[in-house]
Amino acid sequence: MGATLGAAFGTLCHLVIPMPAITIGAFAMIGMAAMVGSATGAAMTAVTMIFEMTRDYDIVMPMIVAVAVAIGVRRVLCSENIYTLKLVARHHFIPKALHANMFLVRPAGDVMSRDFLVMDSDMDFDAFLRQPEHHGRMRHVIITKANRIAGVLRVNTSLRLGLEGSSTGVKLGEVMSRRFIVAREGDIMFGVIGRMWRKNASMIVVVRGRKVPHKADILGIITKEHVADSVAASVKPYAGGEATPF
Repeated sequence: MGATLGAAFGTLCHLVIPMPAITIGAFAMIGMAAMVGSATGAAMTAVTMIFEMTRDYDIVMPMIVAVAVAIGVRRVLCSENIYTLKLVARHHFIPKALHANMFLVRPAGDVMSRDFLVMDSDMDFDAFLRQPEHHGRMRHVIITKANRIAGVLRVNTSLRLGLEGSSTGVKLGEVMSRRFIVAREGDIMFGVIGRMWRKNASMIVVVRGRKVPHKADILGIITKEHVADSVAASVKPYAGGEATPF
């Protein structure tokens, strides 16, 4: 249909203003891209797909313009694309941000936080809490043993206010959690979050390289809070208006 409409429009243009440099076939390819782009909402996919079919560099710029205009017209007439139209008809509304959530294709290295500590499993828990640099805030700790990652710990360091002068004798290795996974800095978040869910992990330790990670390979951490904040940041441009008060 897109090729037919494009060719018809090209024929009409040639009748009004002859343009030997642009063939009817070129108009057909541009119309095809405009139809695919407007119907699916996938502008770059439409342009790339038609270009790969023709290998014609001369129609790339007109094709981009046609696709952009076609998507704009389709959004004015109908805000949904062919993939979400039937869902909306069944009252399953899909936020526009979920049509292509860029957060899910970001590498772990872009999402991770560098606000973490690396401590040995034999360190005294009371001594750790009394360290003045914590300032009573929440700290994320990666516990190592024999230079290997042994566990993780999320601790509110304001607990030290109730432990002044006391000694429980507890070591970090005794209170650490083994519910963590290791991700490489280049791993895509879609797969990382899937592994985090399957393992019921509370923290992701991001490391460099492909070998068995050691203490020196640790680059950052990703917690469920970091995932939530990153998702919220990715959908923020699409969220319109203020929240409705209850």
